[in-house]
Amino acid sequence: MSNVRKLYFIRFFQHLIPAYVIERLFWEERGMTIPMVVLTEIIFALTIVILEIPTGIFADKWGRKRMLLTAAFIGCLEFLLLLFATEFWHFALVVFLTAIASSASSGADNALLYDSLQEAGEQSSFERIVGRMNALDIAAIMIAALSGSLLAGKFGFSFNYWLSFVSMLIALVLTLSLREPGRGVTNEDASAIPIRTYVRESIAFFRGHPGIYPVVLTGMITGAAINFVDEFWQLYLERQGIPVAAFGVFSAALFLARLPGNLLAYKLKERMKLGTLLMLITAALAVGFAYLARARDWSGLIALFLVCMAAGVIEPLAAGYLHHRIDSTMRATLDSFQSLGLNAALVTTGIGFGYFASELDLFGGFGFIAAMAAAFLVYLAGFSRKRTGSA
Repeated sequence: MSNVRKLYFIRFFQHLIPAYVIERLFWEERGMTIPMVVLTEIIFALTIVILEIPTGIFADKWGRKRMLLTAAFIGCLEFLLLLFATEFWHFALVVFLTAIASSASSGADNALLYDSLQEAGEQSSFERIVGRMNALDIAAIMIAALSGSLLAGKFGFSFNYWLSFVSMLIALVLTLSLREPGRGVTNEDASAIPIRTYVRESIAFFRGHPGIYPVVLTGMITGAAINFVDEFWQLYLERQGIPVAAFGVFSAALFLARLPGNLLAYKLKERMKLGTLLMLITAALAVGFAYLARARDWSGLIALFLVCMAAGVIEPLAAGYLHHRIDSTMRATLDSFQSLGLNAALVTTGIGFGYFASELDLFGGFGFIAAMAAAFLVYLAGFSRKRTGSA
């Protein structure tokens, strides 16, 4: 079985996590308030900011598979620890470990995928494969959401965490079977490159490609914004009086809304100017979150779906735009720089979201994100006029 096929299965089991559909309710049941949850999100993002670049360099120096194995092992450990978590510091520790796993895999997974495709002469299909993998992730999340809400109601919240542990254990076994693809340099030569060289060359790459900024920044803003939908949609539904038994259906529908964008992103790139596409995505975020901030009834769910639909387009575009322009020896490092920016945006957004959510409940937090997206839309418009004027 090829690496690409194995990655399909690994990603599927890594997202077949029924615990996520009741996670915030489980945390709230054990005394975690919204500001506490936001604080764990900031801990998560800060940890990644510190570790993102080193782990990307390690993936380039010592191999992508080692970092993916580290992430898979911690993924198993995460759910075992959560089963016995009762204090804030327990949850903070889990989030810290999860951040280590996320930073270990963030650059390595796309790097291993692209190098595997390049080895087979199929690197031009990268965006299409990323979109399909994201679609498979969504399918796994939907299955977990639909079954998880029913299982939680019948067997309790802890049962979902045991199932999630088993799913991550399967992903770990599959990760062990991955093969390190060729990348034009021996492992010995890659290991001999000094760490400062990776950092220096990465900075030089971004300085030499100013056109990449709007794409990467849109991915950062969108990723940070959609994170708070993923984290707090359960509480939003609860505010509307929707019963927990229906959460699985809503969760599945919210992720289903991201499917078209992931599957069609590579087609949209061919038929529409990239700058126009980025502005449409950002405008949808601004309008969607603004409506969420004002609506206090079920109609806000329409805005949730709009935001999810827009977010589905950006990840394949941003990943493909970056990887088609970088060398294999620096692939994981540069991907990690992109992830670093995303988590820096998450920290900034988390501070604002946490403040306004504590003052005005969730609606205030969503209003802050709407303002942030609107401000970024002005930047994109200015960048587009500047490029047009200099052309």
